[in-house]
Amino acid sequence: MFRYLRYAFLAALALVLVTLALANRNPVVLRALPDTPATFLGFQWQMELPLYAVIFGGILAGVLIGFVWEWLREYKHRAEASSKARQVARLERELAVMRDTKPGSKDDVLAILDQRKTG
Repeated sequence: MFRYLRYAFLAALALVLVTLALANRNPVVLRALPDTPATFLGFQWQMELPLYAVIFGGILAGVLIGFVWEWLREYKHRAEASSKARQVARLERELAVMRDTKPGSKDDVLAILDQRKTG
């Protein structure tokens, strides 16, 4: 059920995007700087693109910037989680070593007390 709903949503989204692209095929000039600063700096980069490419490029750039921003923001959480995972692994190794030690290696006083309880 949900699979068909997802396919229907993706088909509707594709239809909207294709319609948007067909309606905005006219070329536009994309400039790095406005005319006055570009002339002053001597940097007049420009490119002619269809409007839909500029729109989709802006959406893609926004999504990528958002992903990178979140990845950088969550760094402290990932670092803390990996630190805690290393600590848990170390404690589990210590616990395994403690379980594997024989009871005969106890302190003499504790061994005498254990003998009294069992005997």
